[in-house]
Amino acid sequence: MKRGAHPGARLPALPTADRDHIQGPVDAPIKLLEYGDYECPFCGEAYPLVRAIQKRLGNRLCFAFRNFPLANSHPHAQHAAEAAEAAGAQGLFWEMHDLMFENQEALEDEHLARYASALGLDPQQLMSEVLSGAHAARVREDFQSGTRNGVNGTPSFFINGVRYEGPREFEDFLAALTGEPL
Repeated sequence: MKRGAHPGARLPALPTADRDHIQGPVDAPIKLLEYGDYECPFCGEAYPLVRAIQKRLGNRLCFAFRNFPLANSHPHAQHAAEAAEAAGAQGLFWEMHDLMFENQEALEDEHLARYASALGLDPQQLMSEVLSGAHAARVREDFQSGTRNGVNGTPSFFINGVRYEGPREFEDFLAALTGEPL
């Protein structure tokens, strides 16, 4: 789900229905928010974990992703985040999100254009939006909300508004999400 940004809004560490990209019902009892960077190898490792958790929990989980590009360490992260937002403006945020995590080693601009084309988007339009910074404010808003919520690295997860810093093995993460012992 893609909604309009609220410039200057203080975003909580919970998925926000009128603003965030969300998978699953917004009123699900379990809410998982990730601050991530498409070029971050640790986010790449977490991507299949989140997918497996989503599959296991189904409609009991509301998952949201916010951009937190660590541009000083990952030179393609900013453009990748803006490409995701550009695709999101055309209703294909999650498809672009998935393609970039599944092809994390190939995030140069020409790859982003190729992914846009593969999704049926106009690659010239998407790259024009990326290069002009059309979605930079949205990415910056995500980043600033992460900073205000104590994020200083990626991936950073929040479960029902509380930062999760435990193990990222499937069973441990699932137990933290559901509150059920292993």
